[in-house]
Amino acid sequence: MANSVTQLFKIKYPIIQAGMIWCSGWRLASAVSNAGGLGIIGAGSMYPAVLRDHIRKCKQATSLPFAVNVPLLYPNIQEIMHILVEEAVEIVFTSAGNPATWTAFLKEKGIIVVHVIANTKFALKAEACGVDAIVAEGFEAGGHNGREETTTLCLIPMIKKAVKIPVIAAGGIGSGKSMLAAFALGADGVQIGSAFAVAEESSAHVNFKERILSSAEGDTKLRMKKLVPVRLLKNEFADEVALAEAQGATAETLVQLLGRARAKLGMFEGDMAQGELEIGQVSAMLNEIKPAAKILQDILNEFLQEKSNLEKLSF
Repeated sequence: MANSVTQLFKIKYPIIQAGMIWCSGWRLASAVSNAGGLGIIGAGSMYPAVLRDHIRKCKQATSLPFAVNVPLLYPNIQEIMHILVEEAVEIVFTSAGNPATWTAFLKEKGIIVVHVIANTKFALKAEACGVDAIVAEGFEAGGHNGREETTTLCLIPMIKKAVKIPVIAAGGIGSGKSMLAAFALGADGVQIGSAFAVAEESSAHVNFKERILSSAEGDTKLRMKKLVPVRLLKNEFADEVALAEAQGATAETLVQLLGRARAKLGMFEGDMAQGELEIGQVSAMLNEIKPAAKILQDILNEFLQEKSNLEKLSF
């Protein structure tokens, strides 16, 4: 399946595992890379020393390419960037911030840079900053999301038309059928989060994985739009946020409600009532905890089968 994305990352399949807070440590990243995709360590939930340890363990677990995702709003961002250079990380995905700040620094070190966006304006800005590819993330995605609420179906063709660099589709993609749809829209690869959040190798708490698997259509909502839009599973905390927003809560009030380590409490420590549970709409389609390699292979097999079925259509 050679194309611009597989050639850029030197991987077998154009399937990227998203860098998810509290879910994507070295075990998941190395498992996905060993299966032929691109695994990503999510630095957003890691102190600098912890990230360094995960990078080193990932290198021990795989000889194949992997990446690190870095939210640019990270408080220790300068230290993180220097760790990436010191540990010879070859691919970095940036998100949640201005790509102009660090892209040139990373590129000067020979690092491939990919930036996550949710609209055409920021896609063009990222391209102008010199990134090698972009992840176009639609409204269906879990975690931090775009304020415009543009769905993947609409976003991908608009971004593909606007930029010349490879476009990786994200948001609502958790099966071979949705992967094929993304390619039909013009994507050069797909980034998958929620389906890998429930992998055996995911560092998410088993309570969170089981809550994802039991979720139904409509169980996630986009919240905290005045702060940083994030898609959450319904629980007591999400209900508190919804009530506060309905009463006109300010960004400062939402910060106080969010408090510290709320995402860790839910996704990593397993508090399904008061934790922040970030996951995408595709969670309603997930029903089994499987090894990451099996998840990737099932998606790929379905993609190839559905592609073959479409090729047989006659009109």
